[in-house]
Amino acid sequence: MISAVLVVVMVGGLAYFRATVLAWSIGLAGWLLVSQFSLNVQVPAALWIVFALLALVLNGVPLRRAVFTGPLFRLFKKITPAMSPTEQEAINAGTVWWDRDLFSGKPDWQRLLSYPEPRLTPEEQAFLDGPTEELCRMVDDWQVTHELKDLPPAVWQFIKSNGFLGMIIKKQYGGLEFSNYAHAKVVTKIATRGGTAAVTVMVPNSLGPGELLQHYGTTEQKDYFLPRLAKGLEIPCFALTSPHAGSDAGSIPDYGVVCRGSYTDPRSGERHDNVLGIRVSWEKRWITLAPVATILGLAFKLYDPDRLLGDKVEIGITCALVPTAHQGVMIGRRHWPGGTAFMNGPTWGKDVFIPLEWIIGGREYAGQGWRMLVECLSVGRCISLPAMSVASGKLATYVTGAYARIRDQFGLPIGKFEGVDEAMARIAGYTYQMEASQDLALTGLDMGERPSVLSAVLKYHNTERMRKTLNDAMDVHGGKAVVLGPRNYLARAYQSIPIAITVEGANILTRSMIIYGQGAIRCHPFVLREMRAAMAEDGKEFDLAITGHVNFIISNVVRSFWLGLTGSRLTMSPKAGATARYYRQLTRFSTAFALLSDMAMLSLGGSLKFREKLSARLGDMLSNLYIASACLKRFERDGAPQEDLPVLQWAVENAIYELQQAMDGFLANLPNRILSFVLRRVIFPWGLTHKPAGDKMGTLVVRAMMEEGGTRARLTHGMYVPQDERDAVGVLAPALRAIVETEPIEHRLRKWAREGRFVTITARDRLAEALHAGLLTQAEFDAVTRARKLKRDVIMVDDFDSSLTQHDEALLERLIF
Repeated sequence: MISAVLVVVMVGGLAYFRATVLAWSIGLAGWLLVSQFSLNVQVPAALWIVFALLALVLNGVPLRRAVFTGPLFRLFKKITPAMSPTEQEAINAGTVWWDRDLFSGKPDWQRLLSYPEPRLTPEEQAFLDGPTEELCRMVDDWQVTHELKDLPPAVWQFIKSNGFLGMIIKKQYGGLEFSNYAHAKVVTKIATRGGTAAVTVMVPNSLGPGELLQHYGTTEQKDYFLPRLAKGLEIPCFALTSPHAGSDAGSIPDYGVVCRGSYTDPRSGERHDNVLGIRVSWEKRWITLAPVATILGLAFKLYDPDRLLGDKVEIGITCALVPTAHQGVMIGRRHWPGGTAFMNGPTWGKDVFIPLEWIIGGREYAGQGWRMLVECLSVGRCISLPAMSVASGKLATYVTGAYARIRDQFGLPIGKFEGVDEAMARIAGYTYQMEASQDLALTGLDMGERPSVLSAVLKYHNTERMRKTLNDAMDVHGGKAVVLGPRNYLARAYQSIPIAITVEGANILTRSMIIYGQGAIRCHPFVLREMRAAMAEDGKEFDLAITGHVNFIISNVVRSFWLGLTGSRLTMSPKAGATARYYRQLTRFSTAFALLSDMAMLSLGGSLKFREKLSARLGDMLSNLYIASACLKRFERDGAPQEDLPVLQWAVENAIYELQQAMDGFLANLPNRILSFVLRRVIFPWGLTHKPAGDKMGTLVVRAMMEEGGTRARLTHGMYVPQDERDAVGVLAPALRAIVETEPIEHRLRKWAREGRFVTITARDRLAEALHAGLLTQAEFDAVTRARKLKRDVIMVDDFDSSLTQHDEALLERLIF
């Protein structure tokens, strides 16, 4: 019995702590020796022989390769599906960072907590407080989207002259050279005021000519274009998406053929004859800023049938810069993205001749376009759309928290009704998740990382949470949000949801193919090593990788069962108190996720990439691990304020619940039912024990949403708040203060009405009657009058003439009052 207990404890300990092969051999040898000579257990000679042979084979690398890993290597090369060049470039793009820890099954929480706090420099803060604030003041989103269908000329000029289009461009070229964190915060602030202005600013600073030129441009290209882009003398766009190749950008039908030809340079007017160049034909759609662009970034497939550049006929995807004034470039028409009026449209051209010097990076970068694009996309997808999603969350939190406290029904603020409370908790909780997730990724970017997997996580989950927060905000506002007009601060953001869901990779594709498709290979400790070893015919490297991989799987089986059995209570946490259990639970689920990943790849092989529903659930697991860990990081970064504990708990508990449900769905649909049965008992020995955040916690979150300062202020920090009470958003703060301050007086008025102390009927007349009767002071009368006026301003919706062209809110005021 003692011998049996010893071996169970020893094997469990060695597996749990991921011991080396040598440590396993020493441990098992020690157990056999103790059993035979100290515990008087008769160990059969056959067992000693089997152990000695296994130890010899597994610890002797030549023997191990001959007996075990060599045959496995040959099998692995046969069953591993070949990767296309575009898949290889996507896999190689960017870096892995905190996502690698989450894939490891043993996240290093101290490393997470030691990441530096993202901060704005004094210059960046001054830009946010100065030009960005002023730009927001200049933007009237109703005027932009309904009347002008464009930004006013003064706003366009302000954006150009203040360097908004050159935030990412280095100072040596006249740009602002802001950090990624500052870039995101500028976009977020503008987006809380108007989506059109935000998109106009963010696109030149995201994937486009500026980004590509800084990384790959020739010296001549940088010196000419970057100063002009930084000062708004050139307006860039990047034409990638084609009608027949939306999210499948690698299949673009646009092409160019290397040849000799002639052209007139539109910049200088000079004629150039018999030049080696490219004859390009393209048709692009959905290209932001195309209608006003002066420089067109163009992606196309390049062919060299006459081998003028070398031996290859099919050179590959290539990126070039083409002035829109160049002969044959067709541009200028517009698409109309719903809810916004930013410039977006088609561009096309037929047999347009351009010189090789217009390739971004010059001739040597011909065929390198796909690599250039995916590398830059790993940065841009962390910033632009996630920032706009954060902005929507902040706006929804700010306006809904105030509106639900100001608006009452049945004598009670609507935010105190449990049905409304449930929706509002989601708004605050998702907003906390979105900003925490983006801020952590921005920290990585500013540390020099290019986290391609996390950028996909952010793009999908932030835009989906934006969709949910805006839906809930619309529900809470009811009729206030139904009627379009200057007073409706939610409708345009709500209408623009499909834009964020669709661009930079459709969300369905991002979830089902990209997040886990890249993550499984890039972040796994061993899979990419094994694949590269197979492609390089490197048996020695494969031996090291596969040996580590087998040990990794054994460890995760033991760890998953032990952590599930104990509810992860016995594992370490970097923090004590209320958050300790969350770190422990995430360690447990990280281990389980690593085990499920390996079992999926082992049981399904190369077919896993075609099992998109299973891949999506694995992606959901990784994503919610990241979101929950980012929320914990944010809580500590903010100084662990106890006021924020309810919203943190809501955010983390719901992320863990969604993670658990993704695992349950994965196991329910794994084709190998025996494997599914075993894994379920290993990972969930007590069943599905995690629940979403409870009702009481949600109510605490909502109470904080409806109170000025504290949690509400931190959730909405960085958004633009107008100071004009005539503004639909600007009136909310003074109205909220006035309502809260006069609530005791209103309570007394209702009490006197119930006691029959008034002879008048209306609330307005009763207020005057109370003043004349000496029940109220003049100051109290004035305060209630002002509060009621502000409350009416908050609740009212817009009305127009019968043609819906003339908006005159003052007319109704005069008719009624």
